[in-house]
Amino acid sequence: MVPSNNKRTVFQGLKVADFCWVGVGPIVGRVLADFGATVIRVESETRPDPLRTMPPFKDNKPGLNRSVFYTGPNCNKRSIALNLADPRAREIAKKLIAWADVMGESFGPGVMERWGFSYEEVIKINPNIVYFSTSMQGSTGPHKEFRGFGLHMAALAGMYEILGWPDLDPVGPYGAFADFVAWLWLRAVVLAAIDYKRRTGKGQYIDLSQLETCLHFLGPLLLDYFVNNRQAERLGNADPYYCPHGVFPCMGEENWIAIAIQNEGEWETFCEILGRPDWSRDPKFASFIGRKANETELNSYIAEWTKRFDAFFLMGLLQSRGIAAGVVLRPSQLDRDPQLETRGWRVVLDHPEIGPHSYRTTGSNFSKMSPCFWRAAPLLGQDTEWVLKEVLSYSDEEVEELRRIGALK
Repeated sequence: MVPSNNKRTVFQGLKVADFCWVGVGPIVGRVLADFGATVIRVESETRPDPLRTMPPFKDNKPGLNRSVFYTGPNCNKRSIALNLADPRAREIAKKLIAWADVMGESFGPGVMERWGFSYEEVIKINPNIVYFSTSMQGSTGPHKEFRGFGLHMAALAGMYEILGWPDLDPVGPYGAFADFVAWLWLRAVVLAAIDYKRRTGKGQYIDLSQLETCLHFLGPLLLDYFVNNRQAERLGNADPYYCPHGVFPCMGEENWIAIAIQNEGEWETFCEILGRPDWSRDPKFASFIGRKANETELNSYIAEWTKRFDAFFLMGLLQSRGIAAGVVLRPSQLDRDPQLETRGWRVVLDHPEIGPHSYRTTGSNFSKMSPCFWRAAPLLGQDTEWVLKEVLSYSDEEVEELRRIGALK
């Protein structure tokens, strides 16, 4: 059901009923779609996916089919509009579940149960389905009904407390951090469940907590607290093990470079490049302990030096001497980055309402399989008739009746 492009797609023939919304669940569905699965996104205009209502919008004009935010996790999919508050729409959903090999949902705990689509009910329809569920804190425990977004889970995981400047309020990681990392865990376990089903014929239920996935990124700090009773603190751009370690200004307006010195050999090389070999012998800077004790002063000296150089020139100079350095790029610069372009990091697809625009690719190149980017994200309900007639074998008359009574919206 996915158009062929003569590429080997590992999930060709896999059927997925995607009841997810917002970020984590839909991204996992897209991973399967990218590699050939037929993924049918179940959504409704009566309760639209929040991403459809979030900017950026095409030409800054809001609309359920104009959000570029929504398009990223949903290309290569079909869309059916079902008003699941209507029992006749729920009957359609049951048929879709019976058709599917994999089913996913990312609502708060209790939503699918109210519709009659808990795992216990679903396996009565399709006993061997792989059913994945992702929510803020999982479907069990005293906080299972906690509602929120990825930034809330990053806060609960402790990330906001440790990110920012020591003398200012917490800053936290960029955006809905939990959304950006939880799908990586979910992708892996869903793929493992699909592999298990291929080998045994048996499905299973996956219950993923986005809070718990966030905690993996704090592993060393959590261990340090539990073993040494040492509480992590906000350090700005500093690092407890590297010095210098920071982001420094370069020539021009708002141009920056990140520099990290990992050991004494690199420090001596860096001092030579700075034209200050004496710093490697200065008691204030000669040792790591001395540099950390005088870090503010040292960073001010380095900043005065980096201001004299173009950021790209300086990155090349430092890297050529084995120093870790990278220009702080803007999105507009990423779009023209020759390394990313060579790797094929994005593909342009033509959306029915937004028009041609970029979608990220997989970030990996495979020797024996290839992703298939065949379609921009769908309009809401764009494939309703196709799904009902071609997948579920409804007649024209039945589709018209369902539309008339309001089940398809």
